[in-house]
Amino acid sequence: MQTKREIQELLTSAGVAPNRRLGQHFLVDLNLMRLLLDSAQIGPEDVVLEVGAGTGSLTEALAQKAGQVVAVELDTTLAKITQSRLAEAQNVQILNMDVLSGKGSIASAVAEAVAAARARLNNEGHTGPAPPEARVLLVSNLPYDVASPVMINLVKGPLIVEAMCVTVQKEVARRMTASPGGRDYGTLSIFLQATGEVEMLRTLPPGAFWPPPQVDSAVVRYRRDGHKSLRIADMDLFGSVVGLFIGHRRKMLRACAKQAPPQLGGRDLWPRIFEQLAIDPTRRPEEIPPQQYVDLAEHMRRATT
Repeated sequence: MQTKREIQELLTSAGVAPNRRLGQHFLVDLNLMRLLLDSAQIGPEDVVLEVGAGTGSLTEALAQKAGQVVAVELDTTLAKITQSRLAEAQNVQILNMDVLSGKGSIASAVAEAVAAARARLNNEGHTGPAPPEARVLLVSNLPYDVASPVMINLVKGPLIVEAMCVTVQKEVARRMTASPGGRDYGTLSIFLQATGEVEMLRTLPPGAFWPPPQVDSAVVRYRRDGHKSLRIADMDLFGSVVGLFIGHRRKMLRACAKQAPPQLGGRDLWPRIFEQLAIDPTRRPEEIPPQQYVDLAEHMRRATT
């Protein structure tokens, strides 16, 4: 792990400064970085995906704990710094690219690198019975502008993580953990809570980062729940149903349903679904808990197949 002074010297030597447009706020409180690492519960059988590797401070610590690390960094200069510092690490791959594709999904090269890292762990040195499949974890100081789409995509798939432990701006942390009816409740809340458990572990002051952001941040942990996730037969359909309603969060459910396209059952199917699930159609989408969104999607899927 790197101190604030070490990070400053690395950037000065490279002739660059933190790029606020890219959300470059480096976590320099090493006690809080240890909290992030300890809370992630990383083992030597795990593949860790890191998004926003920066100068490799967290990456160095991840390499000591994980079986394989795939670190993604958009900034070319920072990616080169991290690559140089970790050149001897055999279990680390640095990708200098955007973690998201043009369509807002996880870039195929990232998904392929994680799959290859997982395959290496699953196949290395095993001569007896097949060991458990290597877990995939997201452990990152996530850049603000990609935090929500990255987490939603890693829940939705096709690249799926078993757990996440991340630092995010506190506004994002509130959305991750929000309850129905609150102003922070939305798509991120629904996806995470419909598939797992989310908890905010610690609020981080601006001074934990360099340069300090203008807002507080937080460490948040998500654990995927297999029983919850299995209730969602079609993640894409689930996302479309959530979008149909939460995209008009302050309208009544029945008003949102009138906008349903044919692939979502059209307007005539939804009154029957509301009745079957005993959901009051005058309620608003922001009041519907995640598991009821799962029920809505599954009833619609069965009614149209």
